[in-house]
Amino acid sequence: MVRGRISRLSVRDVRFPTSLGGHGADAMVSADAMHTDPDYSAAYVVIETDAEDGIKGCGITFTLGKGTEVVVCAVNALAHHVLNKDLKDIVGDFRGFYRQLTSDGQLRWIGPEKGVVHLATAAVLNAVWDLWAKQEGKPVWKLLVDMDPRMLVSCIDFRYITDVLTEEDALEILQKGQIGKKEREKQMLAQGYPAYTTSCAWLGYSDDTLKQLCAQALKDGWTRFKVKVGADLQDDMRRCQIIRDMIGPEKTLMMDANQRWDVPEAVEWMSKLAKFKPLWIEEPTSPDDILGHATISKALVPLGIGIATGEQCHNRVIFKQLLQAKALQFLQIDSCRLGSVNENLSVLLMAKKFEIPVCPHAGGVGLCELVQHLIIFDYISVSASLENRVCEYVDHLHEHFKYPVMIQRASYMPPKDPGYSTEMKEESVKKHQYPDGEVWKKLLPAQEN
Repeated sequence: MVRGRISRLSVRDVRFPTSLGGHGADAMVSADAMHTDPDYSAAYVVIETDAEDGIKGCGITFTLGKGTEVVVCAVNALAHHVLNKDLKDIVGDFRGFYRQLTSDGQLRWIGPEKGVVHLATAAVLNAVWDLWAKQEGKPVWKLLVDMDPRMLVSCIDFRYITDVLTEEDALEILQKGQIGKKEREKQMLAQGYPAYTTSCAWLGYSDDTLKQLCAQALKDGWTRFKVKVGADLQDDMRRCQIIRDMIGPEKTLMMDANQRWDVPEAVEWMSKLAKFKPLWIEEPTSPDDILGHATISKALVPLGIGIATGEQCHNRVIFKQLLQAKALQFLQIDSCRLGSVNENLSVLLMAKKFEIPVCPHAGGVGLCELVQHLIIFDYISVSASLENRVCEYVDHLHEHFKYPVMIQRASYMPPKDPGYSTEMKEESVKKHQYPDGEVWKKLLPAQEN
C-alpha cells in the first residue's frame, strides 16, 4: 500500500579512492583508454516520508569523482519538485511526475534530458522507485513484473519516440509478454540471468595479473569475458592473444574501446583484432555519433563483430536513432544515465520492437545492484529471450551496499529484498563522504603534499 508525503530529501557526495591502484580491496580498478584515473563515486539521495513505517527511499547516480559535487547541486535544484508530494500522487501519475522533473522551465536549459541535470533526475527517481517497492514489500523487478501492463505504460514518457513506439505498441508488447511469464519467473529464480565479467582485463593490469584473474574467473565458472582495448594496437594484440589462449576458442570474448577512436580508426583497428573473434566492440567512438556507429557497424558486421553501446547514451531519443540507423547489434542500458526505471522501460520496449538484444552496462558504484532488476524484468515481461543476451558484472564495491548482488554460476540471482538494492551501509557512506569522511580526511592532505 503506497503511503506518505515526502517530507525530506538529502543528497551526499560519496567517493571511493579507486584511482589509487593499491589502496585496499575496493581499489582493484584500473583505467580504460579514456577514463584513466577514476574515483568511483555516487550522488546518494535519500527521501523520507511522514508515514509511520519510517521506510526511506535510496537512490544513486554514478560518477567518476570530480563533478559529483555538481550532480549534488542539481539534485538540490530538483528537490522542490519532490518535497511535500504524496507518494500516491507521484506513482498515480508517474508520467506526469517524470515530465515535471525533466521539463523544469529553467533547469531544462542545462539539459534537456541529458548531462548533469539528467544524472540528478536519475538519482531522485531511483530513490522514488526504491521507496515505492519497499512500501509494496517487493524488489523492483517483481514490482514491475506484477504490474498491470497499463500501469507500466503510464510510467513512460513517450514524447519524441512515438514515430517508433506508441502507447499502443508498448501495451501490445507487454500484453504478449504475459504469455509464459510465470514460467520465465520460475526460471530466473532457479537459474538467474547470465552475466559476463569485466574484472579480468582492464588496461594497466600486468600480464601476470591478467593471467591470474583470468584463471580464477575460469575456475569460478565464467564463460564470457570482456577486455579493454584502444590505447596501443600491439599491446591490444598481445593481451587479446593471452586471454584467447587462456579461455580457448569456445568461450565468448567482448572488447570495449570506451570511445577511444575516430570512425575510420575504429574500423581499421577492429579489422586487425577480428582474428580474436570478439562478439562485439563496445563504444568504438563518440557516444553521440549515431551515423558514425552505423558506418562502423556496416564495416564490422561482415567480420562477425557486433557494435555495443549505450552506457553514455543521453536518453531514449538517442537510443531511438541508434536503432533506426541500424547502428548497434547490442543495446546497453544504464540504470543511472537514463531517467531511472521510467526511461529505461521505453528503451527496453523499443529494443524489443527492433529485436535488438539488451545487454546492460554495470560496474561502478551500485550499477550492478540496480540494473539486475531491469534486465530480469526485461526477460520475464518483455524480451522473453536469453539469446545473445548477457549482463555485465564487475566485482568491486558491493560490500558497501546493504543488499549486494548475488552471483551464482556466473549469473545474477534475482534479489529478494524489497526495494531497488540501492541502499548503502550508513557506515560506508559516512566514511567515504567527500571531503569530510574519514577516508578523505586522511587522503586529501597526503595528496596535497
